[in-house]
Amino acid sequence: MNYITLNNNVKMPQLGLGVYKVSDEAAIDVISAAIETGYRSIDTAQFYENERGVGEAVRRSNVAREDLFITTKVWNSHQGYHKTLAAFNESMEKLGLDYLDLYLIHWPTPMYDRFVETYKALEKLYKDGRVKAIGVSNFHQEHLERLFDECEIKPVLNQVECHPYLQQKDLKAFCSEHNIFIESWSPLARGGVLEDEVIKAIAQKHHKTVAQIILRWHIQENSIVIPKSVTPSRIRENFQVFDFTLDKEDMEQIASIDRNERTGRDPNEMDML
Repeated sequence: MNYITLNNNVKMPQLGLGVYKVSDEAAIDVISAAIETGYRSIDTAQFYENERGVGEAVRRSNVAREDLFITTKVWNSHQGYHKTLAAFNESMEKLGLDYLDLYLIHWPTPMYDRFVETYKALEKLYKDGRVKAIGVSNFHQEHLERLFDECEIKPVLNQVECHPYLQQKDLKAFCSEHNIFIESWSPLARGGVLEDEVIKAIAQKHHKTVAQIILRWHIQENSIVIPKSVTPSRIRENFQVFDFTLDKEDMEQIASIDRNERTGRDPNEMDML
């Protein structure tokens, strides 16, 4: 497992498990399998409605709490200073944890213009020691610049849709310049890149699966990556990306297939839904 050091000196696993659309009940077994495999980072959200399952899996684990990295996010409907603090308390009650490793704003929803006051609530939680690190998700450069201008604490990361068909090169460069990590959700484009001929050829060359090549590409792009799977064999396969390296030619070939193509919503268009 690779660890990266966030801009506040907190260490975070570079590979984690995403649990979007995993039920509370299923989350317990899925996360237990992942922890047994070696995963130490779990990414959930208020919107996913599985925080209770995540917390239960953490309690059932034989891994010490301080060795696990748990992330959750405040949903669009709960943005605003006081509503965010209430949402955090609700999430922590469901998780049953004494502290959180990372708390994120799920979407900027700029049409409501609440993300700055929402982020100020995250700053309070950080200053109060209830969360080890704070960040954002789905923020464009202009949203980050507003935080720089109006808030005190720089986000540690920006979790965005990122995969070989949406490589986010400009946003990666901007975030890198400001010591903010990119964390990739939908790292396989919801399966959309698994049939790409360029990546299939690279997979054949390295005797790896297409998914493993893509996840290794994220790692070598210096991104944090959180593939989702509920299948134990796939969970194990996704973790086996630290025993090989893509060469310069491989990375250049993957760079050439960028389409600027999203599978999800554009952050400027996302609303309360």
